[in-house]
Amino acid sequence: MKIGILTGGGDCPGLNAVIRGVLRCAVGKYRWELTGFLHGYKGLIENETVPLNLKMDAGLLQRGGTIIGTSNRDNPYAYSETIGGKKVVHDVSDRVVDTYNKNGLDALIVVGGDGTLSTALKLSQKGLNIVGVPKTIDNDLSATDYTFGFDTAVNIVTEAIDRLKTTAESHDRVMVVEVMGRDTGWIALYSGLAGGAHIVLIPEIPYDMDCVCRKIYERKGRGKNFSIVLVAEGAKSVKGEVTIKRTVDDPTTGVRYGGIGNILGDEIEEITKIETRVTALGHIQRGGTPSAFDRILCTRLGVEAVNMIAEGNFGKMACLDTPDITTVPLEEAARNRKVDPQDSVIKAAKDIGISFGD
Repeated sequence: MKIGILTGGGDCPGLNAVIRGVLRCAVGKYRWELTGFLHGYKGLIENETVPLNLKMDAGLLQRGGTIIGTSNRDNPYAYSETIGGKKVVHDVSDRVVDTYNKNGLDALIVVGGDGTLSTALKLSQKGLNIVGVPKTIDNDLSATDYTFGFDTAVNIVTEAIDRLKTTAESHDRVMVVEVMGRDTGWIALYSGLAGGAHIVLIPEIPYDMDCVCRKIYERKGRGKNFSIVLVAEGAKSVKGEVTIKRTVDDPTTGVRYGGIGNILGDEIEEITKIETRVTALGHIQRGGTPSAFDRILCTRLGVEAVNMIAEGNFGKMACLDTPDITTVPLEEAARNRKVDPQDSVIKAAKDIGISFGD
């Protein structure tokens, strides 16, 4: 058999660990051929490939990023290219089918988040044998307990909070930390709880500046002259909309979030007169070595994806149903999951005094 693999969407720690799991199981166990498609769906559209063999697996378990590249801009159903000097956006999904057939593939493993897997579902409906693997630091896929990359991102943010606490306390400052997550607050919620942030602002709970400042005043009244405010990039106040850093020429997403930390920091300093500093962690959350939890999860998901192909179990995604790795239809895999304001983690955070600005 000959199978392919691509990694789509934003990069995150653990992608190479999945590739390693797939490589060792597909080539090492089943003796299949494995082809990597470069830069996500672009590789499928343009037929850009690289053969993957067992000599390439050294160091992949702990290596961040992805050796076959990725892209969050090349949706085959809304592909942007220049034709006759004019930029056009059109459906090139038939090219994907042609590439799949030209390479003699028996199946394709698609590693990605909700956007990548939504496209995988459409391609599956066109007759391609596709298996999905859930990936996103945002942890916003409904069909799996956790997506790989999330645990690593939470660890990175937690360490940043630990470091910022000492400098905040030394100078009696408010430190605002902006983290990723787009329209969901999973990273902010879990790292805020793990790092001991005092205020956590997430998209699912619109915040009131009066409540935010009240928490800062409350801490000051108890002799705590510093505060850590953790804010998800998609957070918004009860009066406002999400903060957009810029619009982009991308038919899939169209906007880049960012800047809420600076806005929040200015407002806090103006209202409280307390010196406030802002740190936006940005792509630091996406880079570097994956955590032990993510390495294990990636390996298990990669192996399960290969075994699904061996069983002819197509049109589905491997997922974590703790403690087991199971499968779900791609129709369920692509659904976005937000934080429930009544979630038990939210309740625990509130019970220990963390404010959500509500």
